[in-house]
Amino acid sequence: MSSSVTRVAESEPSQSAGSADAASPGIAQRWAGRLVRPGVAGLAGVLLYVSFPPRPLWWLAPLALALLAGCLRGRRARAGFGLGFLFGLGYLLPLLVWTSEGVGPVPWLALVTLESLLIGLAGLGIALVSRLPAAPVWSAAVWVAVEALRARAPFGGFSWGRLAYGQADGIFLPLAAVGGTPLLSFAVALCGFGLYAAARLTRRQPARTAAALAALTVVAPVGAALAARPLVSDAAEDGTAVAAVIQGNVPRAGFDFNAQRRQVLDNHANRTLQLAEDVKAGRVPKPDFVLWPENSSDIDPFTQPDAHAVIDNAVRTIGVPTAIGSVLAPETGPLRNTMILWDPAKGPVDTYDKRKIQPFGERIPMRSFVRLFSSDVDRVRRDFGPGKEPGVFDMAGSDVGMVTCYEAAFDDAVRSTVQAGAQIIAVPSNNATFGRTEMTYQQLAMDRIRAVEHSRSVLVPVTSGVSAVIRPDGTIVSQTKMFTADALVAEVPLRSAQTLATRLGPLPEYALVLVAAGGLGTVLARRLRARRANP
Repeated sequence: MSSSVTRVAESEPSQSAGSADAASPGIAQRWAGRLVRPGVAGLAGVLLYVSFPPRPLWWLAPLALALLAGCLRGRRARAGFGLGFLFGLGYLLPLLVWTSEGVGPVPWLALVTLESLLIGLAGLGIALVSRLPAAPVWSAAVWVAVEALRARAPFGGFSWGRLAYGQADGIFLPLAAVGGTPLLSFAVALCGFGLYAAARLTRRQPARTAAALAALTVVAPVGAALAARPLVSDAAEDGTAVAAVIQGNVPRAGFDFNAQRRQVLDNHANRTLQLAEDVKAGRVPKPDFVLWPENSSDIDPFTQPDAHAVIDNAVRTIGVPTAIGSVLAPETGPLRNTMILWDPAKGPVDTYDKRKIQPFGERIPMRSFVRLFSSDVDRVRRDFGPGKEPGVFDMAGSDVGMVTCYEAAFDDAVRSTVQAGAQIIAVPSNNATFGRTEMTYQQLAMDRIRAVEHSRSVLVPVTSGVSAVIRPDGTIVSQTKMFTADALVAEVPLRSAQTLATRLGPLPEYALVLVAAGGLGTVLARRLRARRANP
C-alpha cells in the first residue's frame, strides 16, 4: 500500500509539470494572437506615414489601408476604436514630430493623441460596416467623414495628414480637379479597402461574383483618375505673367528667428535689391510682380518708420508691385498676420489678414489650463485675430490670391480665394520655427494638390525654404534650398476657368458623409431587427 501511494505521489508532480508545460505554449500563443492585430494596425500607420512627402512613395497608402481593413474586419466597435487609435499613433507620431520643434514633446504628444482618438472613430465605423455588402465603399466613406470632422473640430480643426495630401505624385491626383481633396482621399481609401476585399474574396471564393465586385473597387478609382487626366490643364487662358518669389532667409531657426530686430526684413529687402541688379544686368527677366513670404517684415511697417523706409526703397528699386508679409500690432485688439500690397509709386495700397489662425501657435485657447503642461504658451503673449474676407491683390493686371501658410490645409480658404477672382494662388509662408523638418515638404505637397484642384499656378514664397513655383498641373517648375537666400523668377499662366471641384465646393464631401451615415445606419437597423427577433 505504502509503495503504491509513493508511486502515485511521485507521479503527480511530473503530471503537474507536464500540464504546466503544455499550458504555457497555449497561453503564449493566445497572447501572441491577441497582439497580432494591434501590432499590424500600428505598423500599417507607420506605412501610411512613409507614403507621405518628401518620399515619393504614394502607392504605399492603399497598402497601408488594406492592412488596416484586415485588422478591422468583423471586429466589435470597441476593438475597432482601439485598433484605429493605434493606427493613428503609428501614422501621426512620425508625421507630426515637427510640432515638437523648439517646444518639446508635450504639445506634439497631445496633438497626436487627440487626432489619433478621432482616427479611432474611423476604426470604429469601419469595423461596424466591414460585414456589409460593398464594404470598401462604406469604409472609404467613413474615412472621409472622419477627415471632415478633423478639419472642423476641435478648435477650428486640424486638416494636416489627410490622405489626399500624400498623393501629389500619385496616379489619383487628377481627381482633385473633380471633387477636391475629399474625392481624392476617398479614391485612395477605396482602393486600399478594395485591395483587402479583393484578396480575401479571391482566395476564399475565386469563382464568385463578389470577388469580381471587390476587384472593381480597386479598378474604379484608378480608372476614374485616368479618365480625369484631360481635365488637368496648364494652358494660359488669360495670357502669362512673370512672377518673382523672394526667399530672404532668417538669421537663426526656431522661435527666435526674428529676435534680431529688422534682420529678417533686411534679408528680404537685400535679396530684392540683388534681384533688381540681376534684372538690370539682363541675367533674369524683369518680373511683373514680386512676392515676399509671411512674416518677411519682422516689424510693423505702419508703426516703425525705418521698416517702412526699407520696404519702400526695395519696392521702388525693383519697380513692380510687391506683396509683403508682416505682423500688425494695433493699439487695441488682437494682432494681425497681414499681407500688404506695396506699390512702387503709392506705397501700401491694400492688405489681407490671415483668416485661419493656428490654435496653440498663433492663438492659445484655454491659456491658463494649457500653461499647466507647458510654459511655452507664453511665447504667444498676444493672440492673433482672424481676417474676414478673402484677399486678391491686383498686381500689374494679374489677380493674385493670398492663402497664408496654414490656410493651405483648409478647403474653404483656398476655394473662396479662387472664387473671389484669383488667377494665381500665392501661399506666403514662414517655416523657420520648424527648422529642417519634413513640415515644409508636407506643406509643399498640399500646395501642389491645390494647384490641380483649382487649376491655378501656385507661388510659394517662404522665409527659409522651401520656396517654389508650381504650375496648374501640380508640377514644380523651380524651388529653393532650405535656409538659403534666393529668388525664383518664372513665367506662369494666368487662368480664370473654374474646375468642377471649385464649383462643387464641399458638396462631394457632404455626399460622402451621407454615404457613411447610410452605412452606419444600415448596421444599426440590422442590430435593432435582430434584437426584436431574439429578445
